[in-house]
Amino acid sequence: MKPTEILSSEHRVIEQVLDCLEKMADQAGREQAVDAESARDAIDFLRSFADTCHHGKEEAHLFPALEAKGLPRNGGPTGVMIHEHETGRGHVRGMDEALAAAAAGEAGAAARFARHARDYIALLREHIHKEDHCLFSMADQMLTAEDQAALLASFDQVEIHHIGEGVHARYLELANRLADRYGVARAKAASGCGCACGHR
Repeated sequence: MKPTEILSSEHRVIEQVLDCLEKMADQAGREQAVDAESARDAIDFLRSFADTCHHGKEEAHLFPALEAKGLPRNGGPTGVMIHEHETGRGHVRGMDEALAAAAAGEAGAAARFARHARDYIALLREHIHKEDHCLFSMADQMLTAEDQAALLASFDQVEIHHIGEGVHARYLELANRLADRYGVARAKAASGCGCACGHR
């Protein structure tokens, strides 16, 4: 399996949680209240799986490998992707802060949660599309078989040392619980997966 196939497979699980988050945002806008338990689960997933694990693999390993092949960061696609990761982190912080404000009974907090959630969803869906249909195709062409083998080994190290044994599988289970709660289809990549979705 190629490194880009692992990352694309992880995208499908992230999209699954984005679909759940969209339903949370709609509910928050409609009822002026946030489902705190589901929102906390979604924020935890987005920080730990989507950012630390998935974006961590890209920023620490895939993007530098592409830049070493001559792809520029400044004004180039990896720089754009990193900027979008940072923008996404800001929206996740905004959701978290709005959730705390909603728990304290602050007026307008549910609407703020919904706004940050919708902005994050729009950003990530477009970001994923760019990676799946542009950046990953470039990576497959630019990286040799040896480069890809080294990346796979690096991804394994992220799973073991930065995320922790069994943690990836736990977040897949969390994503599926959210999907079942909100009537969202489970990503095919997430079902029957022992560790990472699509991971070896």
